[in-house]
Amino acid sequence: MELLDLLSHPIWAVSTVLLAVVVRLQRRARWDPRTWDLRLTGKVAIVTGANTGIGKQIALDFARRGARVILACRSESRGAAAVDEIKKETGNSDVHLRLVDLSSLDSVRAFAKKIIEEEKAIHILVNNAAVSGLPKKITNEGLEISFVTNHLGPFLLTNLLLDLIKQSAPARIVTVSSANHKNGKVDFSHFHGENLVHRMDRVYNHTKLHNIICTNELARRLKETGVTANSVHPGVVMTEVLRYYPLWLRCIFNSIGFFFFKTPDEGAVSSIYCAVAEELEGITGKYFDSDCSLTLPAPLARDSALAVKDFEICERLTSKL
Repeated sequence: MELLDLLSHPIWAVSTVLLAVVVRLQRRARWDPRTWDLRLTGKVAIVTGANTGIGKQIALDFARRGARVILACRSESRGAAAVDEIKKETGNSDVHLRLVDLSSLDSVRAFAKKIIEEEKAIHILVNNAAVSGLPKKITNEGLEISFVTNHLGPFLLTNLLLDLIKQSAPARIVTVSSANHKNGKVDFSHFHGENLVHRMDRVYNHTKLHNIICTNELARRLKETGVTANSVHPGVVMTEVLRYYPLWLRCIFNSIGFFFFKTPDEGAVSSIYCAVAEELEGITGKYFDSDCSLTLPAPLARDSALAVKDFEICERLTSKL
């Protein structure tokens, strides 16, 4: 039988469909937020990058649970559309848009100032927003744009809001990292765009490693405060994280991803789990896989001395001179 005949055979078609179904079923996490009837009434939650993808699904879940939800987004039009959609779907009118550009530390400072002025508490902060494939660029603040967007911006935001979060304890900080952090390296010259190779998702991997390292150090500093800080891997998800990659590559990613990658609502599960699951009360400084299981990150991410150094360098880089 020739190859084309084989590929067109009914058995091949049926087996392909069955394989796709099995793969999609296996993508589901062990923990299903839809079966967890925990309410967040009276709680305030902030989700960055919440106008689309994983962030939008996280915000949608929090709104369903009755929280006051703040979508921290860069685009006013897309953010407003997401707010309207979440309100309509959940019936929760306490959903709001606040603008922030995480690639600008000044924008982060302005956002944090507004939040502190407006809000009496913050019980959940999810640092979700991230990008991959940005061309190399040094910002006006002298920092490499991918590192600002994915790490230094969220780092500064968390620290600026930290006093209010501690006053709101028990509270949780969740940082969306990636299993790709295992391919990342720590070179502090990268923060300024030096010795940095922009190839595929290499820079993204570095930033995701810094996410976990600094989250672990933050957790150590927050012990006995009632505030926990954990990192999560959402899985390989069909989102807009690759929007800066060439069109042909995005087409391949989306074609393969239709069968094998997670949808945004599936990718949001591990973040929601870390934010609301009662069984994680007091659990901090940990890294959770996309199936919500506790797992060990890369050795560099578990280096406590490196964590102290990384955190202190990030503090200096984000302090306003």
